[in-house]
Amino acid sequence: MRKELDMLHEIERKLLWLSCWTIHNANHLREKSDGLKVGGHQASSASMVSIMTALYFHVLRPEDRVAVKPHASPVFHAIQYLAGNQTRAKLEAFRGYGGAQSYPSRTKDIDDVDFSTGSVGLGVGITAFAAMIQDYLDAKGWRGGRPKGRMIALVGDAELDEGNVYEALQEGWKHDLRNTWWVIDYNRQSLDGVVREGLSDRIEAIFGAFGWDVVILKYGALQRAAFAEPGGEALRDWIDTCPNALYSALTYQGGAAWRKRLNADLGGNAKALALVERRSDDALQALMCNLGGHCLESLIEVFEGIDHDRPVAFVAYTIKGWATPLAGHKDNHSGLMTPDQMAEFQAAMKIRAGHEWEPAEGLGISAETLDRAVRESAFFARGTRRFEASTLPVPDLPAPADRAISTQAGFGKILDVLAKGDAALAARIVTTSPDVTVSTNLGPWVNRRGLFARDEIADTFRDERVPSAQKWRFSTNGQHIELGIAEMNLFLLLGAAGLSHSLFGERLLPIGTLYDPFIARGLDALNYACYQDARFLLVATPSGVTLAPEGGAHQSISSPLIGLAQDGIAAFEPAYVDELAIIMAWAFDYMQRNGEGDPDERTWLRDETGGSVYLRLSTRTLDQPQGRAGADFAGGVIDGAYWLREPGPNCEVVIAYQGTVAPEALEAAGLIGEDRRDIGVLAVTSADRLNAGWTAALRARKRGNAGAMSHIERLLARLPRHCLLVTVIDGHPATLAWLGSVQGHRTVPLGVEHFGQTGTIADLYRHHGIDAAAIVSAVAELTPGRNPARRFAVVG
Repeated sequence: MRKELDMLHEIERKLLWLSCWTIHNANHLREKSDGLKVGGHQASSASMVSIMTALYFHVLRPEDRVAVKPHASPVFHAIQYLAGNQTRAKLEAFRGYGGAQSYPSRTKDIDDVDFSTGSVGLGVGITAFAAMIQDYLDAKGWRGGRPKGRMIALVGDAELDEGNVYEALQEGWKHDLRNTWWVIDYNRQSLDGVVREGLSDRIEAIFGAFGWDVVILKYGALQRAAFAEPGGEALRDWIDTCPNALYSALTYQGGAAWRKRLNADLGGNAKALALVERRSDDALQALMCNLGGHCLESLIEVFEGIDHDRPVAFVAYTIKGWATPLAGHKDNHSGLMTPDQMAEFQAAMKIRAGHEWEPAEGLGISAETLDRAVRESAFFARGTRRFEASTLPVPDLPAPADRAISTQAGFGKILDVLAKGDAALAARIVTTSPDVTVSTNLGPWVNRRGLFARDEIADTFRDERVPSAQKWRFSTNGQHIELGIAEMNLFLLLGAAGLSHSLFGERLLPIGTLYDPFIARGLDALNYACYQDARFLLVATPSGVTLAPEGGAHQSISSPLIGLAQDGIAAFEPAYVDELAIIMAWAFDYMQRNGEGDPDERTWLRDETGGSVYLRLSTRTLDQPQGRAGADFAGGVIDGAYWLREPGPNCEVVIAYQGTVAPEALEAAGLIGEDRRDIGVLAVTSADRLNAGWTAALRARKRGNAGAMSHIERLLARLPRHCLLVTVIDGHPATLAWLGSVQGHRTVPLGVEHFGQTGTIADLYRHHGIDAAAIVSAVAELTPGRNPARRFAVVG
């Protein structure tokens, strides 16, 4: 073990150097056109070096998955560089265009990233949900006997201020969380200062309350040996009672400051004073900085001592800026070593000028010995660890035959048809919802497919013969994961399940439902899931002021703009269930795509890459059009729009609507058509895809492809320039207002801009100006029509 520890110390030393040098190069040496600080967190990286050395080069196995603390990204990149998974060129371009990313990224980095991190707290939480998904796959017998991995989060102590961490803790407790480690870098410093005293006690209490084992790594081997000396108990008591800020300040000041303070505070204890006196200033500094999180021997001992699958929180005491000139300083979070400090640090690390990037430079071993030690580490022995999974064929999804139905009810019926069948795709669907399963029409699916739990839980109400429409029985056969009311957890679970094919080699098709307005409550986690390229179907319903009796708190305004702007997810808002069935079938295929290549020149959308899908649905019952089918209709639905009422050659007005306001658009078109010619009605199913295709075609034309034309450009090209566009949506009017820019038509955007209130749909549509009368009025104010006298009859 001694020989291995010596090797680990060499690697630790190299990781400290490379991470600090990478940041220094980006800020002080690389040419910068704007003169701005690049940043990179040298101090936050240094506090993680020992922990990551112990894990990656001794403890981890290929099946383990790690979410790295965002500010330890340079250490991670250095590890991958030594393992051959990262290049010098990208390290030299760290935080630059095309370089290693500021924070580990599955989609932007070339190295072996398990979970993207960046928005603090989210990388912590997703590991718990990844462990739940691993249990789900294992319970289904789909993992082929492969060993279970540990889902590990490397956690900055300040990340524990994030509320989503505690939401994840509670959800994990409910699901009997297993195989999860959170290693907390307890350096007791954050961006703006030093953390409060006693936080470690609170951490231990909170984690313990949720069934976690808590392991405190406070003292390193040097300190424990000193405690065994005469006077050592007094030194330990002093360390335990020393305020965090003072410990940090003395660390920065060094051995002489430690000596002065300890001599003053331990003056009544001759044995303790002698313990201090026996050590030089450098040895005293080394002793006081030898906290548990910087002692490889201690780290390995506690990590290897875990012989169970219960979740574990390791509180590893560390020093921010450890072993660098920044160690302990209050301002070191965003601080950087000066050129003079780096020169001193470089000399201490024995790095020759011009050899800074060489893996073995400054070490007591050869490059070959280092390379062999890295590649023989269990974690790296099999190479990179991303999987692929086969795609599943999508069965026919017929639209419900109801003459009148809402899109929310239609969603439930389409899923119910899948649940009744035996399609392979249906077996891989896993649904989830934050305590709104029934009210988002997942009930029929759950009744047929059941709820998932590692241990069976009977439906007591059913056993006691209490009448209920819901069958609430848990077992390993279930395909619905019940969540509490925490939208962050919903999106973290969708993110973990939506990466199952890559993390675990088994494809899942996750479907999550929630009320549309509460997307905003979990928006950071939704963005995080999309950034990782997780694949899922998000069904948000009910939506808009159409949810009239619920009032402004449950009505959504801005969510269509979220769908329009959010990368990695295709947003749809169908009005009718035949559209919905087409979109759902396409979505199940789109979620499984992972292709490369040029955009489809028909739409200029990069559909071959795949992604997630967002459906904005409604509880409003609409009369359904009948007999619509064919490739042209389906193509228009998927591409984002089709003509519900074809415009004539002399069209004066087009009403473009999205979603549940279809009846108002059609009614208004009928009224307007009485004295205006060739009125058209454009059914928009996805403003998102129309906009994405349009802007992509614009870029293609700038690059010289003069013939590039998007779907929306072709649809509107037939309209005369004098034609007026009226857009209408139960959502923010900006969602469709841009349509006038496509071909230069005057546009009147109607929608909802202010909080709603309770009432009927008719009340609220009239109040917000999205009813048929408001559409007619907008037209009458701008176009006279053939009989201007009728204008006043219609409007007044």
